[in-house]
Amino acid sequence: MIFEDICSAVRGAMEETQTPGVAVGLLHEGEEHVAGFGVTSLENPLDVTPDTLFQIGSITKTFTGTAAMRLVEQGSLDLDTPLRTYLPELRLSDEDVASRVTMRHLLTHTGGWIGDHFEDFGAGDDALARMCGSMSKLPQLTPLGDVWSYNNSGFYLAGRALEVVAGKPYELVVQELVLDPLELEQTFFFAEDVMTRRFAVGHHRNEDGPPTVARPWPIGRAHHPAGGLASTVRDLLRYARFHMGDGEGILTRASLDEMQRTQVNVGSTFEQVGITWAISEQTGARIIGHGGGTNGQISLFFFAPEHAFAFAIVTNHQRGAEVNFAARGVALEAIGARERKREAIQIDPAEFLGTYASPLATVELKRENGKLLAVTTNKGGFPKKDSPPQPSPPIVTLAFYEPDRLFVTEGPQAEAEFLRAPDGSIAWFRVGGRIMSRV
Repeated sequence: MIFEDICSAVRGAMEETQTPGVAVGLLHEGEEHVAGFGVTSLENPLDVTPDTLFQIGSITKTFTGTAAMRLVEQGSLDLDTPLRTYLPELRLSDEDVASRVTMRHLLTHTGGWIGDHFEDFGAGDDALARMCGSMSKLPQLTPLGDVWSYNNSGFYLAGRALEVVAGKPYELVVQELVLDPLELEQTFFFAEDVMTRRFAVGHHRNEDGPPTVARPWPIGRAHHPAGGLASTVRDLLRYARFHMGDGEGILTRASLDEMQRTQVNVGSTFEQVGITWAISEQTGARIIGHGGGTNGQISLFFFAPEHAFAFAIVTNHQRGAEVNFAARGVALEAIGARERKREAIQIDPAEFLGTYASPLATVELKRENGKLLAVTTNKGGFPKKDSPPQPSPPIVTLAFYEPDRLFVTEGPQAEAEFLRAPDGSIAWFRVGGRIMSRV
């Protein structure tokens, strides 16, 4: 019954958001349930099935972390050894950071430099090395290890370390250490592998008509360690079984536990980060998971180890997060968990008004008719440096639920928070996991 309720929620949210296609998978009480809805593309439609490939974006980061832990167990990698042990050529804008940064910093998003860096270095085996060579120009925003801020570029360095330690391209490292041992036979990095199978293309919102197909489809090869995989909900459920199980002789349970152990306290949205995993208990159950977003494809994947429960949903629309949120709430009911309800409190927003900026977007906080509004404007630069801006999301209403922490009062669960400097002034506005500076 619970899967039928999830499917009903998906259909309703698809209609409301004009999402063309969705696949969903549930592992509950030892049984797997999978379904597909809609079409792969509005221009060249095929029915979405549970075996349709979708880009899973940043869920890939957990595969990078899993491969790293395999190398740790083999004795060829250490999470707390300075990265220059493996990458002696490493150069960052802050030399002290370059000399001290470790894999643990990279896999927990605490490097402190700008994280959204999407230059294209071609499709050759040298793409990732060249990307890492370009990172010396990225400004250092916060001290090493001090602040959690979502950092794609840290995973380029992590992927490059895997290449050097294993002596082969990043994608082959993950194939041999993770995909092949787990028999994930429908999970791929390269477009030439995906295009011979049924796959989804992304779509952007269009205020004047139906969604439009998002192009380009692939992300750059240099970005693969941060978000390059395409997969199916069946493979994601298989992946969840592995991370909840005994390691199957591939990883020890101790290493899996280390990945799922709190490494850094985060705050809003979810409470902690492990080795690549987001960790939360605010629903009443311990949830381990990750989301993903590429060009018009949005995914969500999580599991609850104590309940032997897992959920995966993949969508092919820029508004897919709204579909994911609707389905997630129903799925959580299967284990007696519920989305946390925020209650608005009265705080004068005057101190917080203004415009905040990151490399990919600006957010203006303004007061209008007694409401606090957030106006987001996308700048462009994803999935490639010269990509035009994707359509900006609608204006949303915010309210404080704690001092310095806000939530969106209507629509999908979303939060933001202010981080303060030692003198009490506002240092950063953290939105979507990224810190933004006041303009």
